[in-house]
Amino acid sequence: MGEGWTFAGEATQGGGDAVTLIEGSSFCLSERGGDLAPGTAHGLFHRDTRILSGWQLRLDDEEVDPLSVIAEEPYQALFLGRARPRPGQSEATVLVERRRFVGAGMREDIVLRNLGNEAAACVLTLRVEADFADLFEVKEGRVRPRGQYGVDYGDGTLAMSRQWRGESRGVRIAADQAICSPGQLTFRAVVPPRGTWRTSVLVTPEIDGVETPTSFPLERPVEQAAPSVRSMEWRETGPRLSVGDEALALTLRRSRQDLGALRIFDPGRPDTPVVAAGAPWFMALFGRDSLLTAWMALPLDPQLALGTAQTLARYQGTKTDPVTEEEPGKIPHELRFGVEASLALGGTVYYGTIDATPLFVMLLGELCRWGVEPAAVRELLPHADRALEWIETHGDRDGDGFVEYRRSTDRGLANQGWKDSWDGVNSADGRLAEPPVALAEVQGYVYAAYRARALLAEHTGDPSGAEKWRHRAARLKERFNERFWLPERGWYAHALDGDKRPVDALASNMGHCLWTGIVDTDKAPAVAGHLLSPKLFSGWGVRTLAASMAAYNPMSYHNGSVWPHDSGIAAAGLRRYGFTGHARRVAEAVLDAATAFGGRLPELLCGFDRAEYARPVPYPAACSPQAWASATPVHLLRVLLGAEVCVPHGVLRLDPALPGRYGPLELTDVPVGDARVGVAVDADGAVTVTGLPSGMRTSGTPCGCLAVDPPDAG
Repeated sequence: MGEGWTFAGEATQGGGDAVTLIEGSSFCLSERGGDLAPGTAHGLFHRDTRILSGWQLRLDDEEVDPLSVIAEEPYQALFLGRARPRPGQSEATVLVERRRFVGAGMREDIVLRNLGNEAAACVLTLRVEADFADLFEVKEGRVRPRGQYGVDYGDGTLAMSRQWRGESRGVRIAADQAICSPGQLTFRAVVPPRGTWRTSVLVTPEIDGVETPTSFPLERPVEQAAPSVRSMEWRETGPRLSVGDEALALTLRRSRQDLGALRIFDPGRPDTPVVAAGAPWFMALFGRDSLLTAWMALPLDPQLALGTAQTLARYQGTKTDPVTEEEPGKIPHELRFGVEASLALGGTVYYGTIDATPLFVMLLGELCRWGVEPAAVRELLPHADRALEWIETHGDRDGDGFVEYRRSTDRGLANQGWKDSWDGVNSADGRLAEPPVALAEVQGYVYAAYRARALLAEHTGDPSGAEKWRHRAARLKERFNERFWLPERGWYAHALDGDKRPVDALASNMGHCLWTGIVDTDKAPAVAGHLLSPKLFSGWGVRTLAASMAAYNPMSYHNGSVWPHDSGIAAAGLRRYGFTGHARRVAEAVLDAATAFGGRLPELLCGFDRAEYARPVPYPAACSPQAWASATPVHLLRVLLGAEVCVPHGVLRLDPALPGRYGPLELTDVPVGDARVGVAVDADGAVTVTGLPSGMRTSGTPCGCLAVDPPDAG
């Protein structure tokens, strides 16, 4: 495991004007003109290895002036450029079209259009470099030559490779009309007056001498390629939405498109999609990110949630390894493909996360509530029990009833909750928390995991098991409210440190505690008040850390920024405890931020107040698209509808609180159990539901398993 192997919150290399195309485990990061500039973070990446580090198009040895880029699909873009004026002319007459398709490598269709009245004789060159650097070497700006490099070329083909640590990575670049030499493809073109000249270039990765079949072969129409088919199926299946507000409609369309683009597929299990964490650097399965995203996006595609759970279950820990932090029953933090990895999906696996394991059990409970493939969910119950065993043994090493973390070696993540930057957990006076650290929200996740396991036991005919897990949940809730509540402050501690002292910062993590239901009802009004106070609420969402805290910095990664998913979870928690107005205010703020970003929420934004700046201030290194940010608008729509499903108890809860400006709304084809449900909310807030599964009823209140203080809580 290298130091840059895992995702710790920090700035990344590369500029904000870069164009990112993604498909599965391949992505391309380029200039707006289409070039990949050597010496930068640009590149074509496949399975966490950069197979192209330079890709520069020149016409008569001159750069092409970029005109526009049209991103037609997440994996496809058209780069338009203008050649420099021909000799003796003052105006350019040659237009350059570069249509790029990314997927298991890359295909680039190049068209020269001559808009003049004379034939244009051109020499077109592609300058090519391939360093085969590991993705994290590129991200962190520490690329250096490694291993033995090779090059081979012939008619229409240029091949480059690297041997290192007994493994090889290679790339083959092919174009029928090309004259190939080391580092360059040359084309001699004569473009008729008012005519065109075209060629296609295929870039194919090789792993240990085996070529990866290209996603966009020349002999097949692009619309029949696997990425095109998957994209079309994603758009044409699943729920349909009609809403009066066009900005909201755009945001939800963009969210749906981005979630589809962030799906990755194991070649050995092509029918089992999982959701990657985000582009460009995290096109891999992440425990926490993928689980929360799958949970929030479940109404769009239950199979994405099921596939994510099934894949993580396959990599559940079986042994103790201090380097990777694997432990029996633990759910992974991150799965990678890099040069050091095996060829299986995820390759090298790192387990340094404290929250993925309870979140895994929570997701199984949510799959049960929505009636998703009961037999498949039952098959995962042994994995849930192994996860819960880890929680109560390895997760709670000192036996105090709380789950805490301390990294096993100096090479892992120091902070292992969702605020995983080095300074992400601190006290009101700015002091960093000393490990082992018991995070407030993690105890909430464990509480919800116990409640989920109780529902699963009840649903599978195990009433004594259900009672056991409900009792453990109730006991944890009691201990949590005794130890984490700070009566003199009126809020919950961010965490307990290694000496069991409260880490007393006012932070957004309390919103997660509301979401899971671990907060005592008598304390919830104070929590709701703080979340919407000027110290935490920016007008664009809930800040990660209150402005009154010593470590507050609105431009930091975790100490005062606004993360859309964090605010979305807080909104759901506020709604759960009956603070509908508060939840609506947070939801509107985040959706307004999405509108300001053109419908696509970034991973995070700066925490400056809305009264200070009229538009949200971007965080420069934020991933976009990023999985849980993309799922947040879908989740917020559910919050605004007051929608909760429990197929085992036959209840669909709907209690709309839609702002009037969003107008009437109609949802169709929402998957619930084996049915497709329709929901319409008119301008007066009246609700119509169609297509409910047999035996289900609608209600304005949640069923007992989702109530804040369920009858069996004692």
